[in-house]
Amino acid sequence: MDSNVNSQYLNLENIRIHYLETGSKNSVSVLFLHGASFTAHIWQEIGTLDLLTNLGYRAVAVDLPGYGCSQRISVSSLGFLQQILNKLNLNLPILVSPSMSGGYSLPFVINYCDQLGGFVAVSPVGIERFQDELKGIQLPTLAIWGSNDRIVPTEKADLLAELMPHIQKVILTDAGHACYVKKTEEFHEHLIKFIESIDLLKK
Repeated sequence: MDSNVNSQYLNLENIRIHYLETGSKNSVSVLFLHGASFTAHIWQEIGTLDLLTNLGYRAVAVDLPGYGCSQRISVSSLGFLQQILNKLNLNLPILVSPSMSGGYSLPFVINYCDQLGGFVAVSPVGIERFQDELKGIQLPTLAIWGSNDRIVPTEKADLLAELMPHIQKVILTDAGHACYVKKTEEFHEHLIKFIESIDLLKK
């Protein structure tokens, strides 16, 4: 375990939810979800959490219910993220959501975008299902995809870019669905640039 990264638990309705946290609680915060093949630890393994800490940000990566060390929970995906933000005192975090976590992030963006500082959509599932509600949402967004994504093809990035006016779209060449694993350095570059742009907006 990296010395910077704390492995912790919080209780939601008597259910234990595991998360990793690093950085100062007063800093701009970034909340990481994960895809179905991974857990919160992927963001530690590829160095994202340490990178953000070194740049002065607070990073939190959550094991979604039923994944990693988190137990299953009956609360809705909306309620889950809301309680995470409240319990961890995440003030206007930037939400990073790959793949299946789109089932959590997209409804949250639709209903509570005023509680987020920004949104990083990493080929999340569900864009078509929620496209009517996503249309016109002003939240600053980075859409980042692998060019060879066969699970959520790049056409969905185009669709998201049509729906959300404040969006930047990045396609990482020769990367698949988990583009942040294959092209970690490029992914980090775009992520940091986006976080820095949000940070400037807040100042």
